Amino acid sequence: MKILVAEDEKDIRRLVVFTLERAGYEILEAGDGREALRLATENLPDLILLDIMMPFMNGYEVCRKLREKPELKDTPIVLLSAKAQNYEIGEGLQAGANDYLLKPFIPRELAAKVKKMLG
Repeated sequence: MKILVAEDEKDIRRLVVFTLERAGYEILEAGDGREALRLATENLPDLILLDIMMPFMNGYEVCRKLREKPELKDTPIVLLSAKAQNYEIGEGLQAGANDYLLKPFIPRELAAKVKKMLG
């Protein structure tokens, strides 16, 4: 199973990648929204983890654009963010995300959520 991790903060991205690789997943990494969109379109991952606050294109925008693509419209998307207000979570779900994980997160919880979403 292939997972795209889009996170501009290197330390957080490294933690996510380490956690998911240990769980047996193949990982693609993006450091900004444009790169995330390109990698998702080229590689068709099984699941996408998107930070909301990223350079060039935020996670909401990336999510909306991914949902417009027939080949990615059903791909599970989880937003990762420190933004915990109800309206921010709502905006993410309206943009097409399947779920929302608040930072800071416990790596074990991240792995469990990913496993659950991938079946």
